[in-house]
Amino acid sequence: MSNILIIKHGSLGDIAQACGAIQDISENHKDDEVHLLTTKPFFDLFKKNPYVSNVILDKRLSRFNLFYLYLLMKNIKKFKFTKIYDLQNSSRTSFYKKILFPKATKEVWSSTETTLPEGTTKQDFDKDSVLSRFDHQLKSSGINTNHTLSPDFSWSTSDISQIKNHHQLEKYIVLFPFCSPHLTSKKWPYFNDLISLINEKLENKFKIVIAPGPSEVKEAASINALCILDNGKALDISQLAALIKDSSFVVANDTGPAHMTAHLGSKGIALFGSHTTPFKVSIERENFKAIQAPELSKLSAEKVFERLSEIIS
Repeated sequence: MSNILIIKHGSLGDIAQACGAIQDISENHKDDEVHLLTTKPFFDLFKKNPYVSNVILDKRLSRFNLFYLYLLMKNIKKFKFTKIYDLQNSSRTSFYKKILFPKATKEVWSSTETTLPEGTTKQDFDKDSVLSRFDHQLKSSGINTNHTLSPDFSWSTSDISQIKNHHQLEKYIVLFPFCSPHLTSKKWPYFNDLISLINEKLENKFKIVIAPGPSEVKEAASINALCILDNGKALDISQLAALIKDSSFVVANDTGPAHMTAHLGSKGIALFGSHTTPFKVSIERENFKAIQAPELSKLSAEKVFERLSEIIS
């Protein structure tokens, strides 16, 4: 039995995208111990993943913190990993490769860099969809991919029956009107107008709820919807996944919860401006679609409701 390492630091949406690849790696290494290196926000989440035997914490301190790097590399080296699958494919993980396995080929270190198609630049390769890139990386590393192109994030959910009972949630629609403060181009401004349309056109058949993150609780007061918290605190990732999984529909900006919804198999819509494309981020699934506009401010609530009513029925 050998030790295998998967590297996936984040973010939330990226982890939802990668869970099919993680499952495929695990199923192709049934006789091995599969370890996963991640960051603090996702450490407890990955402990629940049935395809991972052990989770290793990377605090992601500065690369110039030589003492931390020494301890991290010492911790990694003690497992004597025979294969590393870098699903983060970042400058940081490329740096780790140079420290741990400077001469490693794809037989030891699987990454975009080591499995790049011959004659293709990384810049051109990165134009393909996220899931297609994972699929190529794993197939080039000898992995049979049955789940990479269709991730299933349902392992992440937890029991939220008490929260649902407290808020009397049966049939409900979840909205995610938030986004990072520095990414305002990803924020659609008409969620309150959409709420009015849903209540009017669907005759109050559904409760409209929001589930803000820790930094979004104050902003949530500006949205005319029921705010779902757990004893005054934002839901954790597993609680959020369960809320989404049990919902009737989700409408979200292009953020982590949108990608969670897509790969939980739930019905919903993601709203895209010009920052990227739904194809590139592999967000569209059987029940989950995207609407893209050159500017989100020009995407009307009526247009979004029209698409919602087509899918929710």
